[in-house]
Amino acid sequence: MNSPKTTCVHAGTLFDEKTRGVNSPIYTSSSFEYLDLDEAVYPRYFNIPNTEALGKKIAALEHAESGMVFSSGMAAITSVLFAFLRQGDHAIFQTGLYGGTFHFVTTELERFGIGYEISVDNEPATFEGLIKENTRLIYIETPSNPLLKVTDIKATVSLARSKNLITVIDNTFASPINQNPHQMGIDVVIHSATKYLGGHADICAGAAASRKENMLRIRDMARGLGGSLNAQTVYLLERSIKTLALRIEQQNRNAGFLADKLSAHPSIEQVYYPGLANHPDHEIARQQMSGFGGMLSFEIRDLDPVQFQRNLKLIRPSVSLGGVDSIICSPALTSHRHLSPQEKKNEGIIDNLLRLSVGIEDPNDLLSDIEQALS
Repeated sequence: MNSPKTTCVHAGTLFDEKTRGVNSPIYTSSSFEYLDLDEAVYPRYFNIPNTEALGKKIAALEHAESGMVFSSGMAAITSVLFAFLRQGDHAIFQTGLYGGTFHFVTTELERFGIGYEISVDNEPATFEGLIKENTRLIYIETPSNPLLKVTDIKATVSLARSKNLITVIDNTFASPINQNPHQMGIDVVIHSATKYLGGHADICAGAAASRKENMLRIRDMARGLGGSLNAQTVYLLERSIKTLALRIEQQNRNAGFLADKLSAHPSIEQVYYPGLANHPDHEIARQQMSGFGGMLSFEIRDLDPVQFQRNLKLIRPSVSLGGVDSIICSPALTSHRHLSPQEKKNEGIIDNLLRLSVGIEDPNDLLSDIEQALS
């Protein structure tokens, strides 16, 4: 088996017989001849050659049989959920979901006759208490957004298998370099490829990986929902993944350095990072993650969080995450803005909480920028 670094570069690459180029060719057509083909080729069918090749790279990184890419992370999430849930079914979602996922679940699922429960925590024992006769699926996200809570993947899988339930995980924060849930028994792994897989804040995409039979089911649903990815973005995503392992290594180091330094800073109330020994889920994270990731959150004291962000000179106040540039945001104003005041309180989203997506810059420069903005 190749190392992640080699897999990032070589898995799924299409060889161009005509030009013998080292990069996969880009198939920009939206119309293809159909005679003598078993299946028509069409972008919305997710079967143009470079789309399929990129799906193979995603699958290889997640140690899955099959993978595919979508036009956004939410396209991947909705396609997966509707592939396995139908009218009369019930699903369990952990607390601390990405705001877009939470908003979709709480505003749309019941319109389709699908019941759900949002767990009060991320404990498999709590999930078990929510299982009903019609429960079909457990959905987790670890580390969670934005408080970096860590869910015990193997315990969740054990519970789900004992009840014959499908397990789905949003693995965006960890990336396939730091965590491989499919190897731990998770059925379907989802990514917002806009984040770490893309890594340069210049594309919007999603991805999913699973067993072949599951991916056929997801693909059938996705064709109807229409969340296909255009050929130019497929090219950009494949190019970006080639450096994924290198980027993640640096982001892991930078985030760990900043988490340690900020934990001791007098203007910081609390730091949330699973790599810290005092993080409540540190031991679980250490067991199931090979790196603790490039995301951390912290609460500042005695300073307006918006003014603090305006004081920063190097780190940009910006939405999204996972890029080579370090960016910061207030979850209450961005990813979780759709939540009601009570829902924000339940999720631990307070006004002075800031989420930092650590890039690949020199960590001392990042620390200096934060310190001057706090002073």
